[in-house]
Amino acid sequence: MRKTMVAAAVLGAMMVVAHATAAPDADRRAQDTVARMTQAEKLSLVFGYFGAEFAGVKPPKDAIPYTAGYIPGVPRLNVPPQWQTDAGLGVATQPSPQPRERTALPSGLATASSWNTQLAFDAGAMIGREARLSGHNVILGGAVNLMREPRNGRNFEYAGEDPLLAGVITGEQIRGNQSNHIVATVKHFAFNDQETNRNTIDVKIDEAAGRMSDLLALQIAIERGDPGSVMCSYNLVNGVYACESDWLLNQVLKKDWGYKGFVMSDWGATHSTVAAANAGLDQQSGWPFDKSMYFGPALKEAVDNGHVPPARLDDMARRIVRAMYAAGVMDAPPAKVEPDKIDFAAHAKVTQRAAEEGMVLLKNDGVLPLALNGVKTIAVIGGHADKGVISGGGAAQVHPVGGSPVKGEGPKHFPGPIIYLPSSPLKSLAARTQARVTYHDGKDPAAAAKAAAAADVAIVFATQWMAESLDAPSLSLPDNQDALIAAVAGANKRTVVVLETGGPVTMPWLGNVNAVLAAWFPGSAGGEAIARVLAGEVNPSGRLAATFPASEAQLPRPKIDGDPTSRDGRFTTDYNIEGAAVGYKWFDKRGIKPLFAFGHGLSYTTYEYRDLKARHEGGKVTVSFTVANTGKRPGQAVSQVYVSPKAGGWEAPRRLAGWDKVALQPGERKTVSVTVDPRVLSIWDPQTRGWRRTAGDYEFTLGGASDAITARTTLALPN
Repeated sequence: MRKTMVAAAVLGAMMVVAHATAAPDADRRAQDTVARMTQAEKLSLVFGYFGAEFAGVKPPKDAIPYTAGYIPGVPRLNVPPQWQTDAGLGVATQPSPQPRERTALPSGLATASSWNTQLAFDAGAMIGREARLSGHNVILGGAVNLMREPRNGRNFEYAGEDPLLAGVITGEQIRGNQSNHIVATVKHFAFNDQETNRNTIDVKIDEAAGRMSDLLALQIAIERGDPGSVMCSYNLVNGVYACESDWLLNQVLKKDWGYKGFVMSDWGATHSTVAAANAGLDQQSGWPFDKSMYFGPALKEAVDNGHVPPARLDDMARRIVRAMYAAGVMDAPPAKVEPDKIDFAAHAKVTQRAAEEGMVLLKNDGVLPLALNGVKTIAVIGGHADKGVISGGGAAQVHPVGGSPVKGEGPKHFPGPIIYLPSSPLKSLAARTQARVTYHDGKDPAAAAKAAAAADVAIVFATQWMAESLDAPSLSLPDNQDALIAAVAGANKRTVVVLETGGPVTMPWLGNVNAVLAAWFPGSAGGEAIARVLAGEVNPSGRLAATFPASEAQLPRPKIDGDPTSRDGRFTTDYNIEGAAVGYKWFDKRGIKPLFAFGHGLSYTTYEYRDLKARHEGGKVTVSFTVANTGKRPGQAVSQVYVSPKAGGWEAPRRLAGWDKVALQPGERKTVSVTVDPRVLSIWDPQTRGWRRTAGDYEFTLGGASDAITARTTLALPN
């Protein structure tokens, strides 16, 4: 029997287990080191600088140029500086005349849509290797904010809408990062689920709803990955800035979850000295993004006059040093900069695999895989597919080797410009066929339709640039691309659409095209990966980590709260509308049919899911089943288990309970076992400040998608 555990098995002891190996030695060494520090040395650890000139302030001379951050070390105690880099999707560069060129992973949504934990670990390890060889020892990633708002400009950095899937995948990426003796960061803590007015928006959410949604995703990621740092977010939560929220930082993170690492602020998210320090913020990051040097001279004064206890400053320093010991930074510091040792060829294979497994075949009327030997002409249209693939903008921007092949698009300043990665789908596709492949830029729909009419198959590449600090104005494709696709589909009965997007989009032309492939932002080898999936060299195995709505009218907030034209306006957003019913749970609860359901994804073969059984032994709930490849091609099935209480009482009718991704040859059958996280079967009780399961019957369902259930079983559970 194949066994998989997608979450921790013992409620209450999870954080203890997560920290067990490194904790005793790291705790002792950190305690001893901080005990020998002067007050000035402790204060130097809690105040961070931006790694590039900003607002007229130049970075310290020892900072790595054009990086996210620098914190001085304590040389006499062998505590190295912290060299921080944005690296959720690859090692980034702050705006620079000569950006460092590194390997870009596909988007976080792509990695989550792979449903492959080993792949997530490998992807994180690749980033960690490049970060170390770039001289860094702190990574500002991974990111696990839930997709409450599908128009959120940073959804491409995140891992979808389900707390279990998002937490596990992000946790594995963090674990991969830290396998390189580097401190990773989980962010953004918490409820930073939109970019519109992100610095001033006040998120309203009840404790139970928060614990069962965004906080659960973050908790699972922390348990799974054990990151050295947590980054608190820009927004307010129930009237208090996240970086000075005693509830979030002291009560939830450090007390309830037993977190032993340190809390750093997002760049510009610190707003006070005494309130922030006493509420649990351990490090002010990215000066001069904040209004003041809150953790500079002001913190010294606050400690001296007793407004911040000296023991609190000791705790701040100890948490930072402990994270460095636990990750191995002290014992295996990176060389200053060794980019010549980066194996870009090997890393390209990692990102290509991630792209191929994360792509989701949304629709296929038989045109895919392309029978290239029988196709004489292919018209490739739009998306700069002759030159490369698009990437997301902002702090997560990775600059490719050789630079962007497309210049002059998007904002001239942050979060732009738009960067394309030089992996051409057109060139990769042309290398796999004897057919004549032509290209049209798609700017004139009528001319593109004429080119499509002259070909056997038309492939439209549609792009949607997304970036930090901006939300999409709608779920529609920008730049009149819906009209382009409609025109091409009207001219060619064999039209394929490849979507390079930061998240879900609407598709008014869906009924008129033959196939749709969600390629997301596919990373440094994205063109090659797309071509291999279209050609059939790779059998698509991605499944949606996020629901595709049919329209904005289906969302909890058809219009994003706030005002994108206002920088300082104070706005509120009510997450209690959906509460913990995020994504597919909202659609299930309201009885709404989306465009494409959570977990959906097609294959070039077929699978059978059967023999579902559930048992409760030794306090654990385990679900087993059989999955078989009933088609003619090798493939990977993503077996999804959902659970519902017969008596109801949850935020939505059902929750994802577990999954496994299984590679199968034609005719092959495997038996799989999944252990269910106890929290998936429970609700958060604010009165007892704990998880509570109600006794009764629970129905477990199995299928290849949330809307493709093929087996059911019922299990009676005690309290």
